[in-house]
Amino acid sequence: MKEKISIIIPCYNEEKAIPLFYDEINKIAEQMNTQNFEFIFINDGSKDKTLKKLKNLSVEDKRVKYISFSRNFGKEAAMYAGLKYATGDFITIMDVDLQDPPTLLPVMYKYINEGYDIVGSRRVTRKGEPKIRSFFARKFYKIINKLSKVEMVDGARDYRLMTRQVVDSILELKEYNRYSKGLFGFVGFETKWLEYENIERVVGESKWSFWKLFKYAIEGITAFSTTPLVISALIGIIFCFISFIAIIIIIIKTLIFGDPVSGWPSMICILFFVSGIQLFSLGIIGQYLAKTYLETKNRPIYIIKEKNLKD
Repeated sequence: MKEKISIIIPCYNEEKAIPLFYDEINKIAEQMNTQNFEFIFINDGSKDKTLKKLKNLSVEDKRVKYISFSRNFGKEAAMYAGLKYATGDFITIMDVDLQDPPTLLPVMYKYINEGYDIVGSRRVTRKGEPKIRSFFARKFYKIINKLSKVEMVDGARDYRLMTRQVVDSILELKEYNRYSKGLFGFVGFETKWLEYENIERVVGESKWSFWKLFKYAIEGITAFSTTPLVISALIGIIFCFISFIAIIIIIIKTLIFGDPVSGWPSMICILFFVSGIQLFSLGIIGQYLAKTYLETKNRPIYIIKEKNLKD
């Protein structure tokens, strides 16, 4: 019996990219004719004709299946839904814009057969990206790897071929606030990395603005490290110590020189600075409280409006 490979493809307003992606992945499927395939497209609340394209494809090709959300829940929810409904022996996640080269899939499968549990892909260049985005992305990975016990590989993509055991382990992590790159690292397993140069989108524009990426980075840090809380506490202790020393100096200066009212401008600056530090620390605590608040609500990660998962 042939082994099955499930390919999960999150889509958000990708009506132009879907036919291009399907043509490319179909070529790879024909090349790998010793395996069965299923293509699970996740329509993440698209407002264009994405769902119509998927319905047409599912009629033409029985390997094409789709799940359509009731609204836009985000890529993390789409990936989780795809992993949950995938039936393959091996599962991978690919972007529909072809930034994840389908030509790597046969190589991934080869390494999986050699005994690896995960074969992932990572970009070694960020050619075509805005320089400021590339700069902050590199800094983010340096910071999070220092703060977190879970290793995050710089340039790693969600595009990776995984065994059923790995996927089942990921599905056991049912948290609402999801950061999949961290979850992939958290479950462990033996991983092989394939490197490639950055590939630009075949059509359309990225849905990830700088602000969305920034919020996603904060999600990643707070999801896999409590170090910011420790830093906040240490800053508080340091400033308490500095304040204590400053009080002693002011008392001594007043007793010796009798000038208790000088230096008010500098004092105002210090007050503003310390207040800023306090608000920053409260913001850190607030992020963790917000995540806890959302988790305790136990809301669903996504809501399905319609689906076609029949063979």
